[in-house]
Amino acid sequence: MAARDSDEEMKTPDWEAVVKPLCESKAEEFRFLGYDQVEAKDIWECVSDKYRKHGTPALHQVVSDILSLRATQYMNFITMRIYRGELR
Repeated sequence: MAARDSDEEMKTPDWEAVVKPLCESKAEEFRFLGYDQVEAKDIWECVSDKYRKHGTPALHQVVSDILSLRATQYMNFITMRIYRGELR
């Protein structure tokens, strides 16, 4: 399956029905680990960041990326955004 544009794909109901609960679950997992400020949208921003160049992959790959996201990967993403001045 070819890569897709992330904005187009995330508007479809089936993607939102699958991806949003997964991001919420992963954010909850991170909060259990002590990362109290993490929200579902933050998880999606982190995971989808690598899709900017080549588009969004198939749904099963997105699901895998969300479920396999580690707290250290998330913190590296946030740190880089702070260095670039994207977060305060």
